[in-house]
Amino acid sequence: VGDGTTTVVLLAGEFLKEAKPFVEDGVHPQNLIRSYRTACNLAIEKIKELAVSIEGKSLEEKKSLLAKCAATTLSSKLIGGEKEFFASMVVDAVIAIGSEDRLNMIGIKKVPGGNMRDSFLVNGVAFKKTFSYAGFEQQPKKFTNPRILLLNIELELKSEKENAEIRLSDPSQYQSIVDAEWNIIYDKLDKCVKSGAKVVLSRLAIGDLATQ
Repeated sequence: VGDGTTTVVLLAGEFLKEAKPFVEDGVHPQNLIRSYRTACNLAIEKIKELAVSIEGKSLEEKKSLLAKCAATTLSSKLIGGEKEFFASMVVDAVIAIGSEDRLNMIGIKKVPGGNMRDSFLVNGVAFKKTFSYAGFEQQPKKFTNPRILLLNIELELKSEKENAEIRLSDPSQYQSIVDAEWNIIYDKLDKCVKSGAKVVLSRLAIGDLATQ
């Protein structure tokens, strides 16, 4: 038995099977529903009596109990053969995000190759693959407690075509416009460097000039 999903379906089918003769004998379905609900409440009370609380337990005791719960769920899954390994990893991940219900903060990155025991927990932010740009092979693959710069602007050389109208009276003025566009991107990049950030993330495009 794993997490019990199949068991629940089988039990539900058996309950309906056992209820059918009563319906055929004229017992009103509402009476059967009330009886099932009464039985459910009794079962829940019994479960609460048998339940083991982790409140007041040491961290190691909590991890041990939670790992057993996780291992039970994993028993019927494809990774059941390594359930202790993954159960421990799952517990560490849940404990890392704290007592608040922030399970959406836990992500799983699937990378082809290796075996199941090559899996590991990153206590931080992980990207599935390195960003591809010229010279990325020489860049660090890991940062510890880096300063991160979060942007909502483009970091690429771009002609000012939107919200801009330029009228030239002399063709020689065109070069000054090109220089101004370069100065805009250089000014942005200079501020990024001066911020001391080791990681720069932006919702908008980061061009080749910025990455190099």
